[in-house]
Amino acid sequence: MITDRVSDYLEKIEKSDVNAFIDVNGEKVLKEAEELEKNDALKNKPLYGKIVAVKSNINVKGYKISCASKTLEKYVGTYDATVVKKLRSQGALIVGMTNMDEFAGGSSGETSCYGPTKNPAAMDRIPGGSSSGSAAAVAADLCDMAIGSDTGGSIRNPASHCGIVGFKPSYGVVSRQGLCDLAMSFDQIGPLTKNAEDALVLTNAIKGIDRSDSTSLETPKFEKKDISNYKIGVVKEFMDVTDEKIRNEIEKGIEVFKDMGCKIVDLSYKYIDLALPTYYLINYVEFFSATRKYDGRRYGEFIEEACGEEVLRRILIGKHISEQEFSGKYYKKALQARKSMKKEMLGLFNSADLIVGPTVPKLPHKLGEDVSPMEMYAYDVLTVPTNICGICSGVVRCGNIQGVPVGLQIQGAPLEDEKVLSAMIEFEKNY
Repeated sequence: MITDRVSDYLEKIEKSDVNAFIDVNGEKVLKEAEELEKNDALKNKPLYGKIVAVKSNINVKGYKISCASKTLEKYVGTYDATVVKKLRSQGALIVGMTNMDEFAGGSSGETSCYGPTKNPAAMDRIPGGSSSGSAAAVAADLCDMAIGSDTGGSIRNPASHCGIVGFKPSYGVVSRQGLCDLAMSFDQIGPLTKNAEDALVLTNAIKGIDRSDSTSLETPKFEKKDISNYKIGVVKEFMDVTDEKIRNEIEKGIEVFKDMGCKIVDLSYKYIDLALPTYYLINYVEFFSATRKYDGRRYGEFIEEACGEEVLRRILIGKHISEQEFSGKYYKKALQARKSMKKEMLGLFNSADLIVGPTVPKLPHKLGEDVSPMEMYAYDVLTVPTNICGICSGVVRCGNIQGVPVGLQIQGAPLEDEKVLSAMIEFEKNY
């Protein structure tokens, strides 16, 4: 019975000390479960009876959509985002809203006004961010699957740290209508799941064109493909910036592809040093623009007076470099760098079907550890190129270091999501 499964998850959530959820309405979801059991029209749908958690920057009617910020702590969603409508139409149930870095501006899961999320795989360490609660909820078995958003690694980073599966679709594959944007030219909604097969199913359920999101695209149903003849690219610079212990685990993962019959191709990407400055300069400007609606009139509190330190830092820098006298010096140059980075990245796929490597360059730090902003941003060096270039990327577990999970990142060219998801599934089967 679906109601029994919902009750079991609600009990687990109540007892959990992971702090994965911000808002759970047990009475509401149990009532929806009862109604779902009577709905014969949905019983053959791919997500029938699946219990799904949703990141707190995606609108779900009747739930607190706070973005984990005091700015919006009293805001309750008045509508369902397009992805939520799609989930419901496929027979899924929304169990609650997950914790996250405030306004998705973080890589650790520690900047939420509701307190940090813990890593179920290593309770003394960060779970990664910004989709920290969604990843932790899946890893702690508090739901069947979850939805997150990825602006520069916010799905893949916590998937790697928590030892689960995460997938960032190509830009435009999933509608962002109803998402509280961080940086609109980077943002993408995607799945966090317990296995790669579920990531494929969930991606198919939420993707598709949406007239309310002009960036959304129509794509055919993604199917599993044979990858045995694929060329798998390994980028030297991605490996070079990675901690040796993580690199060793990734190299074992690369051997799995070789054993499957794939050809390993050595590649070079000359713009790795541009990744963080290019990403963050554009991020700051777009985030500053996005936050102008939080002026205390229509939505919550005036953001500059209510937000935390990292969000305020991004707003102030974004405001500064948006000014006419600095725009050419910083923002416009970042846009030029983005073009160069994308051209170089897309060129790599002329030599390889997929690019495989580490997800994050270092192990997650301990909760509460004093980490500088630059040290925090360094977590993103291997994930932001995906968003800068608009390509797709997934993460699957690839070993561990003293119990701390390591994630293998698989990147594909724009709209080659099917290839990436297929490789993720085959890797899991053969690892």
